[in-house]
Amino acid sequence: MALAGTVVMVVGAVFLFVGSLGVFRLPDVYNRLQAGTKCTTLGAFLTVIGVGLANPAWFPKTLLIAMFILLTSPISSHALGRSGQRSGVPLWKGSVVDQTEDFSNGEQKR
Repeated sequence: MALAGTVVMVVGAVFLFVGSLGVFRLPDVYNRLQAGTKCTTLGAFLTVIGVGLANPAWFPKTLLIAMFILLTSPISSHALGRSGQRSGVPLWKGSVVDQTEDFSNGEQKR
């Protein structure tokens, strides 16, 4: 079981590394937020589950922590993106579509 836990932790660490590269390389706040959230959510989830697999006595606690990560990370990312959009943080000039341009302060423009 320790080997499986180690493999899962290494895969999680790879996802965390890829997420950090995305945050470093992508052009604007919204793209960075997506890369950071998707990769780090999966990376942290796998790393914590790997710890639980490597130490079976800890597995119930690590499962609870992993579920907390899966629930809170996307919600916090959405809140950050929405606050950036509402405060006027611009999209990257190469962005093709802005699906939020019809909304201003939570109300649809008519």
